[in-house]
Amino acid sequence: MQRRVTDEDIKKKLDRIGFRIAVMSGKGGVGKSTVTALLAVHYARQGKKVGILDADFLGPSIPHLFGLENGRVAVSDEGLEPVLTQRFGIKVMSMQFLLPKRETPVIWRGPLIAGMIREFLGRVAWGDLDYLLIDLPPGTGDAPLTVMQDAKPNGAVIVSTPQELTASVVEKAITMAEQTKTAVLGIVENMAYFECPNCGERSYIFGQGKASELARKYKIEYLYEIPIDSELLRLSDLGRVEEYEPDWFEFFPY
Repeated sequence: MQRRVTDEDIKKKLDRIGFRIAVMSGKGGVGKSTVTALLAVHYARQGKKVGILDADFLGPSIPHLFGLENGRVAVSDEGLEPVLTQRFGIKVMSMQFLLPKRETPVIWRGPLIAGMIREFLGRVAWGDLDYLLIDLPPGTGDAPLTVMQDAKPNGAVIVSTPQELTASVVEKAITMAEQTKTAVLGIVENMAYFECPNCGERSYIFGQGKASELARKYKIEYLYEIPIDSELLRLSDLGRVEEYEPDWFEFFPY
């Protein structure tokens, strides 16, 4: 029987990673996985070595975005080998790769999910990475807490949308980051507006200014807006997010 992962196992893996970023929200359906994917592509285009840990076991979207739904994990002397994306060779680890079928649900309680996150942190053969992005599930429960305490991210990117309801829930994620002494690197407002392809006029369909209010309230310096973009939707549905050309993180300083 394989022994449990220890704190020392996790430390050895993480010591080979330059910068760890948690992508979180507190709210579901805001596009955390999309933001994670776009940020990973941003770094990969710079020639950085990038990995993604898909910590959303109950609803993994990362494999779909990169066209890796049929990916399977191999085992080497170094541990569990991540699946590589097709264009940039981003290293991806997801619970989806361990399931017998794509539609198989993960029906687990919180402690089991937390334990599996530790297994991934201590057994995945990331090798030397410049960046590891961790796509967190919604909420502030076992999974996000385990990541904050055991992965010890250098910072968090908070994802929101313009609605008042979303902003009120996202605020809890910001507070969680503060309480776990995790720096908030920036807020991304997804689906911020729609730009007419004919005249260029911007329509703020879901409202405007909520993310800006949160940034001011919590003294978060960097705020990014990602619009509703049919091309991003098309490529995401096709599993070809690496082909999306706009880089909304062009001036991200981290």
